[in-house]
Amino acid sequence: MFDHVKFGVSDFAASKNFYVRALEPLGVTKIRDWPPDGVEIWDPRGIASLCLYQTAEKPAHLHLAFVAERREQVDAFYRAALEAGGEDNGAPGLRPHYHANYYAAFVIGPDGHNIEAVCHAPAA
Repeated sequence: MFDHVKFGVSDFAASKNFYVRALEPLGVTKIRDWPPDGVEIWDPRGIASLCLYQTAEKPAHLHLAFVAERREQVDAFYRAALEAGGEDNGAPGLRPHYHANYYAAFVIGPDGHNIEAVCHAPAA
């Protein structure tokens, strides 16, 4: 739905590490550093990119949901995000109050944002 999302972070190194590692299981890869403190990461399909940059401004609450094609990717995202310093905000599982096949996991990133991976496909 979007071309790119760009937002400031309070600790660029921690945020870059978190997003690159947490999104790797979803097929997202770092593509370009924007010196001195910026990075753009994207889905290889070229659908959208995420741009992060260092700022002293306090960012507002943000919820980002990333598409996973398979439920196993949601599980891998959750593990990678926690290993990269994220905090649990909802373990992988079905969220039937959204719809019957809404399989998602939620973590809190370095700046307190709610980061989600979601698969809308039924179980394999």
